Amino acid sequence: MEVDELNLHVTNTYTGGHGATGKDRVMQAEGRSPDLPETVTAQRASESALLRQLRDEVRKRHYSSRTEEAYSDWVVRYLRFHRFRDPREMGKEEVERFLSYLAVEKDVAASTQNQAFSALLFLYKDVLGIKLDWLDGIVRAKRPKILPVVLTRDEVTVVLRHLSGANLIAAMLMYGAGLRLLECLTLRVKDIDFGYRQITVREGKGNKDRITVLPASVEPRFKLHLEDVHVRFGKDL
Repeated sequence: MEVDELNLHVTNTYTGGHGATGKDRVMQAEGRSPDLPETVTAQRASESALLRQLRDEVRKRHYSSRTEEAYSDWVVRYLRFHRFRDPREMGKEEVERFLSYLAVEKDVAASTQNQAFSALLFLYKDVLGIKLDWLDGIVRAKRPKILPVVLTRDEVTVVLRHLSGANLIAAMLMYGAGLRLLECLTLRVKDIDFGYRQITVREGKGNKDRITVLPASVEPRFKLHLEDVHVRFGKDL
């Protein structure tokens, strides 16, 4: 989520989301800012600066864009929940109240609640530079231990039969090489080594590179796909 999008998110929050007046919508369409109270304008500027600072700290640590977007969104939700009070003025009680609200009223999963907590932890420790011992004392939601459901080989074969083209290749790579969806979608030609039958995954989970196998069953389809892409690339030139 870029800064302009974050500013829009905060603006929508102050103006009541999509409940802006007709005049406000006309002014937005014309590229002008809607008429907001002076206190709201000052608050919006303050929150925009905070979100910019949060974005900078996330990028300094080379976190993924998804983490940046998630953390920014949770901080906005936290501030909105407490009517945009200064986070420096809030403490353990406000954080626990927000997390309880997510669990009880919004009925979010434990992983979602923990993500919100991680965002607030990052806000206080890394963005605001406030060392708060009470943050470590907050009880985090326990994720239920659920055994994964694994398809049998026959079931996987049935699924693959319903796919074709690039979708089939992607599914075969995720199943045979253990690639995550985003890793598969960002795969580049230079990362595929047919000689050694291996794939180099760049900036995977934890921003780490790793090497995995190139399944023999997908190799012929992969080569045909690359030849087709090469032909189309030549035509485009």
